[in-house]
Amino acid sequence: MNSSQLILKPDREKSLIRRHPWIFSGAIDHVQGDPQSGQTVDIYASDKSFIAQAAYSPQSQIRARVWSWDPDESIDPEFFRRRLTRAIRARDPFQGESNALRLVYAESDGFPGLIVDRYAEQLVVQFLSAGAELWRDAIADLLLEITGLTNVYERSDVEVRNLEGLPPNEGPLRGVAPTDPIAITENGLQLNVDIAAGHKTGFYLDQRRNRLRVRELSNGKDVLDGFGYTGGFAVNALKGGAASVTLVEDSADALDLARANIALNDLPAEHADFLDGDMFEVLRTFRDSRRDFDLIILDPPKFAPMRAHAEKAARAYKDVNLLAFKLLRPGGRLVTFSCSGGVGADLFQKIVAGAALDAHVDACILERLAQSPDHPVALNFPEGDYLTGLICEIN
Repeated sequence: MNSSQLILKPDREKSLIRRHPWIFSGAIDHVQGDPQSGQTVDIYASDKSFIAQAAYSPQSQIRARVWSWDPDESIDPEFFRRRLTRAIRARDPFQGESNALRLVYAESDGFPGLIVDRYAEQLVVQFLSAGAELWRDAIADLLLEITGLTNVYERSDVEVRNLEGLPPNEGPLRGVAPTDPIAITENGLQLNVDIAAGHKTGFYLDQRRNRLRVRELSNGKDVLDGFGYTGGFAVNALKGGAASVTLVEDSADALDLARANIALNDLPAEHADFLDGDMFEVLRTFRDSRRDFDLIILDPPKFAPMRAHAEKAARAYKDVNLLAFKLLRPGGRLVTFSCSGGVGADLFQKIVAGAALDAHVDACILERLAQSPDHPVALNFPEGDYLTGLICEIN
C-alpha cells in the first residue's frame, strides 16, 4: 500500500472500471496524505474499494495516471524493466520495415506520458507527465540496458509539460548528442533526421506505411506534397516514379533537409520543386493560376490539440482540403490527414465531404489510412488513435 490515497466521489469510478487510465481532478473527493508530483498513490472508489495505483500530478487537470490495476504490484525499477521489455519486443515484427520505430507509445503501452523513439543507434525520449518525469533517470538507464544502445536524447520541450507544472527539457540524457543528422532506413530508402531541431522527436514515424502507399500511387503523376517537412512523402513519390513533385513547407531548414534526402537516394532532383511558403497561400496562388495535379498530399500540423479547439480546426481542415480538391485533375487523388486528437475520423470525413461539396467536385473514399502499427491503440485508451487519413478520388 502506498502512503497516499485518492478517494473518488460517488459514481466517478466508471471509466476506471473500463480501465481508462486517467483520473480527472473533478472526480476526486479528497486526498489522504501529502503526495508529491509524480509519486505513486492508491486510487479508491467512494466505498473504499481499491481500483488502481497511479502517478499523482498536482497541477494537471488529469490529476493521476494509472500505472497498475494490481494492488500488490510494486511500482519500482523492476516494474519499468518488465514494461519496457514487453513494449520493445512488441516492435520486433516491424524491424524489417525500418530501423526507426516508436518503441514506447505512452498509455497504449502502459506508460502514461512516456514516448521512446529509436532512430538507428539513437534513442529519443519524451517525458510528458509528472509520473514519467519522476522515473526519468531509471527509465533512461533501463533503456540502455534493454536495447544495448549508448545514447539517449531528450526532447521534452513540448507545451503539454506546462500542464503538468514541468519545465521543458532538451538535450543528451545519456551518452552524447549527434552532431549531424541521423541517417535512417525506411522501406528501402534513406532519410536524414534532425533529432535536436526537428518536429516531434525528429521525424513523423507514424506515417511510415502511408509514405509507402504514396510511393505506390505516384508512378507518372504530377504530385503536390503539402506541409512536406523534410520530404518523406516527396522522396517516396519520386521513388515511385512521379513525373514531378512540388514540395511546400514553411521552413527553409526543413526544405534543405528534403533536398538532401532526395540526393541521398540518387533520385532525380530535376523532377522536384521546393517552395518555401504558407500552404494556404500557395494553394490559392495555384488556384488562381490554374495549376493542377494528379496527386495531392496534405499532412498538416495539429490544428486541434484538444477537443475545445475542434471547431476552429474544422474550418482550417475544410479550407485546405477545399483548395486541394480544386487543384485536382479529373481522376486525381487527394491523400489527406488529420493528426488532431480533437478531430476524430467521423468528423474528419464530414469535413472533407463538405470541402468536396464546396469545391463542386464529386469524390469518393478509396482507402482509409491510420498511424503505423508501432503506434498501437489500446482498446481502453481510444485517445491513442489520433492519426486519420483518407485517399479520395474525384470523378
